Amino acid sequence: MKLIIAYIQPDRLNSVKKALYERQIFKMSVTNALGCGQQKGYHETYRGADIEVNLLKKIRLEIAVNEDFVQPTIDGIIAGAKTGYIGDGKIFVQDLIDCIRIRTGETGSEAIG
Repeated sequence: MKLIIAYIQPDRLNSVKKALYERQIFKMSVTNALGCGQQKGYHETYRGADIEVNLLKKIRLEIAVNEDFVQPTIDGIIAGAKTGYIGDGKIFVQDLIDCIRIRTGETGSEAIG
């Protein structure tokens, strides 16, 4: 079991979801996030004052998958999020020690579904 965490541009969420659905991956958690990487933010003038905006809006996806779905999930995120420009995002893959479905008490790969 793996936990896949991806940070993507907010405007790419629908295309990422579509690419994942095409690969039979339907379960995910989506949250708003702030961050910066190679983009380093930008400068903006507000009421005559120069303001550095270095935390940019991002979307954080968390997807727990069994081993068979790791590569299709990564491929789906890349297919939906890639524009070829700085700021497309990052994908992190972590080992998932256990998963428990609260309703039934199932554990492990059966709980992920």
